[in-house]
Amino acid sequence: MRKRFRGRLTVVLACAAGLLFGARLSGEAASARAVFKETSFDFGKVKQGEILTHEFVFRNAGDKTLVVERVETSCGCTAALASADQIAPGQTGRIKVSMDTHGYTGLMRRFVYVLSNDSENGRRELSVSADIEVAPMPRIDINKYNIDLGLSLEGEAPSTAIVIRNTGQRELSVEMSHQEIQFFSHGRTLSFPVLVPVGKSIEVEFRFLPQNRTGVLRDYVIIRSNDPIRSALSVYVSRYVVTKEDLKELFRKYRSILDERN
Repeated sequence: MRKRFRGRLTVVLACAAGLLFGARLSGEAASARAVFKETSFDFGKVKQGEILTHEFVFRNAGDKTLVVERVETSCGCTAALASADQIAPGQTGRIKVSMDTHGYTGLMRRFVYVLSNDSENGRRELSVSADIEVAPMPRIDINKYNIDLGLSLEGEAPSTAIVIRNTGQRELSVEMSHQEIQFFSHGRTLSFPVLVPVGKSIEVEFRFLPQNRTGVLRDYVIIRSNDPIRSALSVYVSRYVVTKEDLKELFRKYRSILDERN
């Protein structure tokens, strides 16, 4: 009788253990899995400046809730957003991607990374691409952006010059202004806007008005144009202004050195 009871008890315990072990295996097997309809999308040929959008659709093919932890992009010109951060088994979600083509030309490809608890691919890579066409436009090019005039005497009117070139396919229109600078070209006062034909250039002279300020002086000349990509540029001009007395003191201080070199 005892042996029969012990045998039945052994069978019951074995079944219970089997059920518990099976439940454990079933729990461990539960996983989330994102299945995308597509992982890349090509917008084809587009005009520069357009903001392109596309939605990547995916389904949670697992038996566990899919958790979208975050979405990353490879460039600041691209933004991506998940429709939800938790997708139940069998449900669908979307990753909306926006790409700004302003300032880009030719083939443009950007990547989006979806980080989730997907058991097979926790860092999914998506990509969007476009062939960006640029309409004919003016292009501004300047030969100098930083100019050091060195030592100047108080009351003097120092000058310098830059060359502006149109490297685009349409006429370039240029404007600039500064309260303490007059602008000339070939000895004549410039009136703005200045029009620069395609492939041509113009030399612009900066003439500073006489000033009583001394020490290090810095000026920024803002150049505005109809170049859609570089519509505003700045030229930095610096100089060190001294008085006559300062200049005499400098000569007295370093005269011995200058005489030795002579």
